[in-house]
Amino acid sequence: QRSIDMVAGLLGILKAGGAYVPLDPEYPKARLVHIIEDAGLSVLLTQQSLREKLPTFRGQAVYLDTGGESLDTERELRPSHTPELAYVIYTSGSTGKPKGVMIQTKALVNLLYAFQKELELKDSDILLAVTTISFDIAGLELFLPLIVGARLEVAVREIAVDGVRLIERLESSGATVMQATPATWQMLLDAGWSGQDSLKILCGGEAMSQELADRLLARGSDVFNVYGPTETTIWSMFYKVPSYLGRHSVPIGRPIANTQIYLLDHQRQPVPIGVSGELYIGGVGLAMGYHNRPELTAERFVLNPFDDNPQSLLYKTGDLARYRSDGSVEFRGRTDHQVKLRGFRIELGEIESVLLKHPAIRQAALMVRSDSGGGARLIAYVVYTSGHMPKDGILRNYLRTLLPAYMIPAAFVKLEIMPLGPSGKVDRKALPDIGQIVRDCDEESIVTPSGSLESQLVPVWESVLDFQPVQVTDNFFDLGGHSLTAFRLIAEIESTLGRTISLRDIFDSPTIRELASVLEAR
Repeated sequence: QRSIDMVAGLLGILKAGGAYVPLDPEYPKARLVHIIEDAGLSVLLTQQSLREKLPTFRGQAVYLDTGGESLDTERELRPSHTPELAYVIYTSGSTGKPKGVMIQTKALVNLLYAFQKELELKDSDILLAVTTISFDIAGLELFLPLIVGARLEVAVREIAVDGVRLIERLESSGATVMQATPATWQMLLDAGWSGQDSLKILCGGEAMSQELADRLLARGSDVFNVYGPTETTIWSMFYKVPSYLGRHSVPIGRPIANTQIYLLDHQRQPVPIGVSGELYIGGVGLAMGYHNRPELTAERFVLNPFDDNPQSLLYKTGDLARYRSDGSVEFRGRTDHQVKLRGFRIELGEIESVLLKHPAIRQAALMVRSDSGGGARLIAYVVYTSGHMPKDGILRNYLRTLLPAYMIPAAFVKLEIMPLGPSGKVDRKALPDIGQIVRDCDEESIVTPSGSLESQLVPVWESVLDFQPVQVTDNFFDLGGHSLTAFRLIAEIESTLGRTISLRDIFDSPTIRELASVLEAR
C-alpha cells in the first residue's frame, strides 16, 4: 500500500543494484500472476496486510511491515538483467496481456534533474504524492523531492481519490508541488478547492483542456502541462502555461533536457509548421524496449534517420502533433486505438481480446464516449453468439477477474451485426453514439424502489450516470461511476434532497438501497 514502507522498498531495491516491478494491490490476481511470471521476479517486497490479495509466489517474500526480516542482497538480488535497469513497468497491451517497459537508471536520473531545474526545486519544498505505484508518473513524485532534500508526503489511496480529504491534506501538508492527472485536478475543483498561492501544479497523463488550465492558473503559483509516454521515461515534454492563455488549446510544449522530438509524415520526413505528423522521441529517456517482446520492440523503437550513429533510436509514439508558430508542440490525437482515460493508458484491443474469450461473445469493439457532464467512459459494443445474452453484471464480473477497475466498460451495447469497413476491420466511426445509455431489460426483472427516499434517489442517479433505468440494487461503480461522477452525485443529492453524504458513503454503500438505508439511519 501507499506508505513510507513503499518508498523505502523502492530505494532499497535500487541501492542493492536490482530493478523494481511495481505491483498494484488493486489489480486482479490474474493480472498480478502474469506480471510476476513475465518479469521472472525472484523477490517480492510487500506487507502482511496484503497477503490475501497476492497470488502464490515461488520466490522469497519479504514483509516490510514486520520489522526484522532481512534479505541477503548478495545472494538474492544479483541482477538478472543489465545493471543499467531501474524498473520494469507494465502497461496495457493490444494482444490482451500487459507488456513490460524496461527503463534505465540514467533515463530516470535525467528526468529527475531536468524537472528539478525547471521547477527550481529546493530543500524547503514539499511534494504531495497522490499517484498509484503502477502508474509510471509515481516515479517523479517519489524520487524528485528526495534528490534535493525536500520533503515527500505520501497520500494514502483513500485520501487520493476523495476530493474533500485531498483538499484537507494539501492544506495541512503545506505542499508547494503536486503532480496529478486532469481528472484528479478536476476532482479537487469540483470538491471546492480554492487553491494555494505557493503551489506549483503539474498536470499530465491526458489532454489538458483550456478551461481546466484557466481554473488552475487562478489557484496556484505556476501551472505546467506535461507530456510523455511510459517508453520515454515519464515526461518528455513540458509547457509552462502563461497567465493568459487566450482561446488556444494548451500545448505540450518543448522537450526536456537531452531529449529530441520529431514530427514526421508517413515517409518519416519532417512536416512543416502547422501540419500534423506522428511524434517520434529520441534521447537519453528511451526505454531499453519491451521485456521478452523483441518483435514489438523492433516495431516501436526504430532507427533514427537524423543521426549518423547506427545505434541511435527513436520511439514511435503513435501520437499526432503539430508545431505552432511559436515553436511549441500541440497534441492532436492518436494514430491507433490507444486511449487515455482519467490518466490511465488503455489499449482498447486488450479489453476486446479479453471479451472475445468469453463464450457468449462473438465480436467486440470498445470506444470512449463523452457523457453529459463532460467526462468520458468506456463503452463496449458486442455481438453475442447465438442463443446467448448474458447480463451486464456477469460480463463485468468476468472482466474483473482479469482487468483492473479502470478498464471495465461502463455499459455493454448489443449489436445485431458489427459495422465493417472495406478492409473487413471494424468501422469504429459507424458505431452508434448512444447518448444516455438505455438498459435493455425485462420489466419483471427490474427491482423497484421501496419507499420515498429510494424513489427520489433513482432519477438523481440516472441523471448523473446518463443511464436508465437504474435499479435500487445496481452498484454505482458498475454503471460507470468513478470518483469524479461521485462528486457530482454528492452535489445533486445535497441540492435535490437537502441531504449531505461523503465520498466514503458512496464507496461503502454503492447501491441506492444501501445508501438510502444509511441516510434513513441518520
